[in-house]
This record gives sequence, structure tokens and C-alpha cells, in this order.
Amino acid sequence: MAAHVLRLRLALLLGSLRGERRLRTLLVFAAVIAVTTVVCIAVFTLSGAPVPVAQAVTVLGGAALLLGFLVGPILVGAVDPLDPRRFAVFGVDERRMPWVLTLASFVSVPSLALVAVYTSVCIVAIGDGTPWPLAVLMTIIGILTTVLISRIGMAINALLLPERRSRELTALFALALLVIAFPVAVFLGSLRWDGLVPDSLSTLSTVLGFTPFAASPAFLFASAAGETAAAWVSGIIAVLTVGLLWAAWTWLVRRLLTTTERPVASRERTGLGWFGLLPSNAFGAIASRSLVYWLRDRRYIMNIIVVPVAGVLTVLPLIVAGVPVEIAALVPVPVMALFFGWLPHNDVAYDSTALWTHVASGVRGLPDRLGRLVPVLLVAIPVLAIAVPLSLLLIGDWSLLLPLGGLAASLLFCALGISSIVSVVAPYAVSRPGDSPFQQPQRPTSRGAYGPAAAFLGAIVLSVPTIWLFAATIVEGSAYAPATFWVGLLIGIAVLAAGAVIGGRIFERSGERLMEFVETA
Repeated sequence: MAAHVLRLRLALLLGSLRGERRLRTLLVFAAVIAVTTVVCIAVFTLSGAPVPVAQAVTVLGGAALLLGFLVGPILVGAVDPLDPRRFAVFGVDERRMPWVLTLASFVSVPSLALVAVYTSVCIVAIGDGTPWPLAVLMTIIGILTTVLISRIGMAINALLLPERRSRELTALFALALLVIAFPVAVFLGSLRWDGLVPDSLSTLSTVLGFTPFAASPAFLFASAAGETAAAWVSGIIAVLTVGLLWAAWTWLVRRLLTTTERPVASRERTGLGWFGLLPSNAFGAIASRSLVYWLRDRRYIMNIIVVPVAGVLTVLPLIVAGVPVEIAALVPVPVMALFFGWLPHNDVAYDSTALWTHVASGVRGLPDRLGRLVPVLLVAIPVLAIAVPLSLLLIGDWSLLLPLGGLAASLLFCALGISSIVSVVAPYAVSRPGDSPFQQPQRPTSRGAYGPAAAFLGAIVLSVPTIWLFAATIVEGSAYAPATFWVGLLIGIAVLAAGAVIGGRIFERSGERLMEFVETA
């Protein structure tokens, strides 16, 4: 009876799981249909727009679509149902396998959505004056290029990346995508068309039209505009791209079918999280431990939350005092960069008695210093990547992109370098693990009075050349913009490297003093 009840419960559980999967599949299918419909309607609205506008939109959209089909499988870590290794047991001819898998790739929801979008573009191009045989031929080439690039992305994902993608690796991919995609999206959204293509966008679309990323849509509308030479160049590039992709796809299929990877004797690392993702050395271990602390300890989380809030709140008193909005909007990014770099200035004290693991294991100072900075960088870089374009969108001046990025890099890296020294020279007592982040402990020494100030003011002093160049860029124009970026970046990297080396040397010689501090603070 008990076994029967157990089987019944197991059957109900499996049935509920299958129901959830079906519901999830239906929701994804509905979302794809909705997005495809919206995109096709948007493409058809280009039929009444000038040809240069339609060309710029379709070229940029085609490049983004191709890039998405390439990196999408790598970012998501989806299991490929058409992996050539799945069909190796059926004895299929290696020479026929690439053709079979390519044709089978068209029988999928993403491929059908791709065909719908490209068909819409083809209809608009024919309406603008492109000869229909050439438009149909180049549309087929564009679809085939995108499908092949997705097959190659899936093959690379199967060869180089683990089948069971950890949440940590997916998070890193998502952060990288956010850092790149968000500023680009804000920039494109801030452009004013007024019936004409902005100069920067026109140049970008022209360049992309002569690359494999968007040669096919560039041919369609270059032909419609009467630009015969440009159309032929784009068409030749599109044809060569298909040929090269087919050769690469054929080679990957042969490799997947005929190559047996050499087994590697290693321990199973499933479920180790950051420890299984980062390198198996002192730096990786310390960086993993720091990430676990920063993502779970309330004291660290509170510090992370306060920084963006403090950066935004600095704008209000400036506006009340009469500072123009164009100037006040530039303040939050440097303030957040400075505070992010200042956060680890007392990281040793936050370890509490766990510091003995570093001292007892004989960890070198440099891996310790660099490993502790990984969580700050993983948070600061995406936040600043969002804050910089939003600030420039508010003031409407994208010529300040390089100087503002250079100033943020200088303040962030300089503060991190000095913090790497201050955290071992002048640590001070903080609330212990599990206590409230707002609890103020007693400080047994006076060194904690100058440690935070040294890290804060030192970063500002070392960034004075970058600040001066940034002010010159605002006053004189964009002539100083490249110098501001490179000076800020080089100064920041130099100070970070020097601070990590010096702080590492002090850490190696101060193990006993630091252990005494964490035991008494």
C-alpha cells in the first residue's frame, strides 16, 4: 500500500512538472510571436520613410540580429537538440550531416521568426525600387547566414563551455551583456532623426554595410538608392560570408562527429558556485570567498545599496543652489566611482576572525589584495555602465562619453589601489558578522580616524590631472576628450597595480598584527 501511494505521489509530481514545462513553453512561444509581429509591423512602417532612413534601421537591426543569433546560445547555455553528436550513432554520412542539420534548423520557432522578419525587409526593399530577383536572392543569403551563425554558436557552446551552466557563469555573461548593450541602447534612443539619419548613425551603418554583419540588408537598400558600387561590394561580401560560414560549419560538424575529447582526471565540482567557476589558485579562492560574503552579508549589501543612492542625492543640493542641470548631472558618476573604490578600504576588518584562514594558509599578499577587489569591480562596472549613458542622455552631450569614462576609471581604480594599502595599514573596528550594519562598535585605536580619509582624499589627489582635463573638455570642447580618457585610465591602472603590490607586501609582514586586531576589535 505504501509503495502504491509513493508511486501515485511520484506520478502526480512528474505530471505537475510536465504541466509547468508545457506552460512555460507556451508562454515563450506566445512571447516570440508577439515580438515577431511587432518587429514586422515596425519594418513595414519603413515603406513610407526615405531610403537612407530605412537603410540605417535595417542595417543596424540586421547586425544586431546576427550578433544575437551568434552569442545567444553561448549566453543562455541552451542545450542544442541538433547537436551533431546526437546523430553519430545512426551512421549518417559526415558529408551529408551539415546539409541535413542546416535544413532541420529552419524547422524551429526562432528560424520561422527570422524568415518573417527578413521577408518583411525584402518586401520593403522591393517597394523602394530594388529588383525583386536580387532582393529575393539576397534575402535568402541573409537568412542562411543567420542560421549558419546560430549553428556555429551552438557548436562553440558545445565544444568550449560546460553543458550544465552554473548560475554564476550565467550571471557573468548577463553582466557583460548589460555593460555593452545598455549604453548602446541609450545612445540610439537619444538620437533625434527628424526625417534624416544622424551623422554618427549614418557613418556606423555605412561601415557595417561593408562587413559580414550586415552586408545583406545593406545591399538591398543600396540598390534601392541607386548606389550600384556600394551594392555590389556588399553583395560580394555577403556571398563570401556565406561560403566561409559554410566551411566553418562543415569543419565543426566533422570535429564533433570524429573527435573524442581526452578524458581529464578531475574531481567533480558541481555545486561549488563561485569556487567552481573561478581559477583554482589563491586569487580564485579569495575572490570566490569575497563574492560569497558580498552577496550574502548584510553589511556588504548595505554598502553596495548606499553608493548609488548617495550618488543620485548629490544632484539635489546642487540644483537647489542654482547649479545648471547640465553640470549637476555630471556629478553622480564620479561620486559613485569614488565611493565604489573606497568601499574595500576596511575589508580586512569585515573578515573578523575568518582572517586566520588567509594568514594560516600562507597566502601571498598580491592574490589577497586582488581577490578582494573582484566583488567591487563586478558591481561597480555595470552600475557605472548604466549611470554614464543616463547622465549623458540627461545633458544631451555624447561628446563627454570618453572624458566622463576616463574620470570614473581614474577615481575608481585610484581609490581601489589606495584602499588595498589602507585596509592592512589602518583597519578599524566594524560591526561583527550577524550584527546590524548600522551598529557602531568601539574603536580600540585611533588609526581608524585617518584610514578612511586617506583612501578618500588620496584618490581625489591622484585624479587631479584627469579632473583638470575633464574640466578643460567642458570649457574648451572635445579636443581634450581622448587625452582625458587615456590619462584617467592609465593613472587609475598604475595606482591600482602599485596599491595591490604595496598592500600585498604589507599584508605578508603584518599577519600577526592583523590577527591581534581582529581578535580584539
